[in-house]
Amino acid sequence: MALTYITNGKIILPDKIVCGKALAFDEASGKICGIVDEAPLGACVIDAKGNYVAPGLVDIHIHGYLGEDTSDAKPEGIRKMAYGVAENGVTAFLPTTMTVSQKEIDAALDAVRSLKEESKTWGGAEILGVHAEGPFINPSKKGAQKEENIQKPSAKFLIDNQDIIRIVTLAPEMDEGHEAIKEAAEKTDILISMGHTGAHFEEAVSAVKDGVRHTTHLFNAMTALAHRDPGVVGAALATDVSVELICDTFHIHPGVFSIIAKQKPDKLCLITDCTRAGGMPDGEYDLGGQPIFLKGIECRLADGTIAGSVLKLNGAIRNVLAHTSLPVYEVFKMASLNPACAIRVDDRLGSLEEGKDADIIITDESINIIRTIKKGKTVYEA
Repeated sequence: MALTYITNGKIILPDKIVCGKALAFDEASGKICGIVDEAPLGACVIDAKGNYVAPGLVDIHIHGYLGEDTSDAKPEGIRKMAYGVAENGVTAFLPTTMTVSQKEIDAALDAVRSLKEESKTWGGAEILGVHAEGPFINPSKKGAQKEENIQKPSAKFLIDNQDIIRIVTLAPEMDEGHEAIKEAAEKTDILISMGHTGAHFEEAVSAVKDGVRHTTHLFNAMTALAHRDPGVVGAALATDVSVELICDTFHIHPGVFSIIAKQKPDKLCLITDCTRAGGMPDGEYDLGGQPIFLKGIECRLADGTIAGSVLKLNGAIRNVLAHTSLPVYEVFKMASLNPACAIRVDDRLGSLEEGKDADIIITDESINIIRTIKKGKTVYEA
């Protein structure tokens, strides 16, 4: 077994940074073989040149990138997204649908389904499944989603598509008696997330008891935290659910980053919520059949409603590091191990542990991606 060794790097583990060692992996099996004192003489070596050596990033909420969108249901577009986000250090992701028509949702699920196996060995980020953001949301908190496509929560839809859906975002108050939540929680492994919801605190806490385990883009499109009405935000912080944050400094004030990190150290997942405008110049694009307008880091509908982001996941790490005093390893964990744990793929992804997939990135101090390695093979090099 001929191993490759990454030397001269700051190796980022979930709880510390290791220096003066080498990370060994086997390209043939695509697995990490462990951390050793040094590479043997004559071994194949990648010199990290003093940079960070971190686990590949996992984006569990991304609609589009480079002009493409999951809901277009175009396999070539989803493939383009996968190759594009690998340049941002993402080695695994959930292409994310939104509240479009049922026909469009079904087509998008089929498109992702058709690529899932191929993505395990291609030169981009691996597809882990789909995040279905809607269509089971509250019209009062629809955000940039079309009201005409909103549906009542359906356990049957989730059960029928449990082979491809990994997360569903729904509004618990739209599910009478939480019947769909209970049935889906009992019969599937889908992560049920509350989002685009007008629920009160008590309803949200009740939904958590009934099977909700996650919160979609915390603070955005949900009832806020107030001292006499804690809302969905309060319920998310008071229970054991995992939470997403869009840390682009626009969706969320940077002052909130460290507050949530302290409250949810192992449950905070950095996401992008990126649209097709990601990686593209300012201008007009499309989201769920509605025109959106990109200016700088802001994506909005014509009426000013915030409509997703153009954030890159390595950029989210950079932003959190810039606006908090959190340790580097903890922030990387928010974009790797925490999301992997949320969707239960942490047995093989999310950290640089022996036996896990050799999904590895090398970044500089500013979190610019120097190299992305997927299952032992370099898929991007700056």
